This record gives sequence, structure tokens and C-alpha cells, in this order.
Amino acid sequence: MSKAIENLQAAQQRAMAVRPKVGGFPYLAEVLRQAGVLRNIWFLPACQSLYVTKAGPVVTLGTPLVTGSADVPPFNREALIKALRTDQAGESTFPEFLEASWRAGVVRYDVEFPARTVAYYGCHGEVYIESYPAVEVN
Repeated sequence: MSKAIENLQAAQQRAMAVRPKVGGFPYLAEVLRQAGVLRNIWFLPACQSLYVTKAGPVVTLGTPLVTGSADVPPFNREALIKALRTDQAGESTFPEFLEASWRAGVVRYDVEFPARTVAYYGCHGEVYIESYPAVEVN
């Protein structure tokens, strides 16, 4: 196992231990930023996640949301914002958030940890960008 993978996995475990159920993403993001993660790019519906870290890039493959061929849902900003607010309120699991984002037409999202932003993209260049607050994690 590479140093990049070890570092990422340790940071993810630490983040899951310190993040609150409600509004937990900024805590997860801050722990990853402190561990040297610069960027995280999710590709939906494959659930492929690319982490760009100071120790090197790491790819993680999750359980795909669809298999075979599927029509891509149209980008729906309002549905995406609803999925975000539901997740931020602690009312959905991460897999449910991914599923709702896909149904809202998100094919990729990109977290920029130093800038504290997440950009959600549709397949025709649509984009919705949201900032998240800075938090302190000891």
C-alpha cells in the first residue's frame, strides 16, 4: 500500500470519528485538507472517486449507481439543492445523497479543499457551485 493510500485512509477514518451527523461535510473536508488532500473528483453514476493528494493521486471505486447503459437525467438545479440540504440536515446517507445527485443530473462533482468549494456538473456543461464553511478540527 502506498503512502498516499495510507494517509488518505487514516484521514477518512479520523474524519468519520469527528464529524457530526448534521452539517458534517465541512469537518470531513477539513480533516482531508489537513492530511494533504487537495481535490476530490467524483464521477457519477460509476461512483469512482479520484483524490489528488500531496502524497500522490488515489482512485477509489464504489458501488455503481447503475449498470449497463442508462439515460442521463437532465440537470435539475432545484433537485440538486434539495439533495444537498437533505444531506446537510443529516437526513440522508452518503449513498442516498449520491443517488439523489445522479437523479438531479449530476455526472461529476469536484471538491476543491483549499478553496472550500464543491462544483456539481451536468453532462451539457451545467454547473452549480457551493461553498462550505471553514471549521476547526483539532
